[in-house]
Amino acid sequence: MHRTILITAATGQVSSALIEELDRTDRQLRVLVRDPSKARSLGARGVEVYTGDLGDPFSLAPALEGVSDLWLLTPNGPRAPEHSTNALWAARRAGIERVVRMSAVGAAHDAATRSGRLHALSDHELQQSGMCWTILRPHWFMQNLLGAADEVAATGKLHLNMGNGRLGMIDVRDIATLAAYVLTDHPDRHHGQIYTPTGPRAISFAEVANQLRQTIGNDVTYTLVTDQAAAANMLNRGIPDWTVGMLIEYAQAYASGWGDFVTTDFHDITGRPPRSFAAFARDHAHAFTPRSEPNDAAAAAYGQFAGDPAPDSDRAPEHPGAELEQQTGDAALRDCHAPAD
Repeated sequence: MHRTILITAATGQVSSALIEELDRTDRQLRVLVRDPSKARSLGARGVEVYTGDLGDPFSLAPALEGVSDLWLLTPNGPRAPEHSTNALWAARRAGIERVVRMSAVGAAHDAATRSGRLHALSDHELQQSGMCWTILRPHWFMQNLLGAADEVAATGKLHLNMGNGRLGMIDVRDIATLAAYVLTDHPDRHHGQIYTPTGPRAISFAEVANQLRQTIGNDVTYTLVTDQAAAANMLNRGIPDWTVGMLIEYAQAYASGWGDFVTTDFHDITGRPPRSFAAFARDHAHAFTPRSEPNDAAAAAYGQFAGDPAPDSDRAPEHPGAELEQQTGDAALRDCHAPAD
């Protein structure tokens, strides 16, 4: 059966990696972007490009026509639940069979972060939508460290306000691989599931610095900074107050040990282990190696904690025991192939 997948946040790091994974399958790929000029390269590869805005539900209908599967990743920010509900409303009207949604680590009504609390609202709405659904709540992205690559290359210092917390951080490429497995498998197999992909083990940022030192052959030291200093730095770079507050909440949670866990979800679905941080460091050694000019691409990623996208980006973290959103009842798992009226 021919299936078309619509990918939101198509120019961001997770969705871009997902497109690379799905491009090797027999699925027809379609992307939703606000600025089609940013997706010209995708169009040249045969990907269908549609213009729309998750902030405008009426703009979504053309992109959803004829689509069977929706990859839903909403930009982070105070309007995230609105964007998600707009997408789900339009998806139901279009007769979409399955929605695979990227949520946030620790998403729950009592989550430690504002992002987690907002994502819990959207997760619950999807669970009650009548469509087939799967939710991914990936741990902290290894790629977040690329935002500090210039500083590491120039000074040998990794300045973060994450304390001594250990994180089961994951490579974005593995998130994409898991999402591709779900999107290309039969909808019934993953319906009603919440997956929390992580890396193979939880590591501290002191260990991160040590691994970078071994990989690039230069001294790298993890240096603690205060939340106040981190917030001031982000505000000085123009990051909105809401986002700064969210990132500080994540850092405080991780420093307290909130992220010190791993799961077997990635291996259980894909049959292979997730990438280690050592593998990530080898693959991105050039970004952390001293050079004569700054790495603009790495600098652009700075501050993207816990897998959350900037509020105005075209693209888009679960802690132990956060299973509240799986209590959906039989109604949410029944007849998922028939979109609710």
